[in-house]
Amino acid sequence: QVQLVEDGGRLVQAGGSLRLSCAASGRTFSSYSMGWFRQAPGKEREFVAAISWGGSGTYYADSVKGRFTISRDNAKNTVYLQMNSLKPEDTAVYYCAASYRSGGYLMSKSVYATWGQGTQVTVSS
Repeated sequence: QVQLVEDGGRLVQAGGSLRLSCAASGRTFSSYSMGWFRQAPGKEREFVAAISWGGSGTYYADSVKGRFTISRDNAKNTVYLQMNSLKPEDTAVYYCAASYRSGGYLMSKSVYATWGQGTQVTVSS
């Protein structure tokens, strides 16, 4: 089973950009589909983006489509979330997660068995 560590969260102004990274331990990273979720104070954890194990399939929440891009580098055991045109409503703790599932199932947090500890993203207006 992989262990996940997120990085890259910080305070940024609205309209700015951030790139989050999630480093995975273990030699089986390429076997997992990966997802990014976020949780704002007082709200449930919600899906942001996901990518299949080979990188050919990507999925996005409607709220981030066109602004965020998920990618992965299996040689580096890392998945990324490039976030552009950030808005105050993007403020949340961002988590990466690993799943053996694929396709549309990746939009559900229930299919993810392993989670990172999260990284805080704060977007000021």
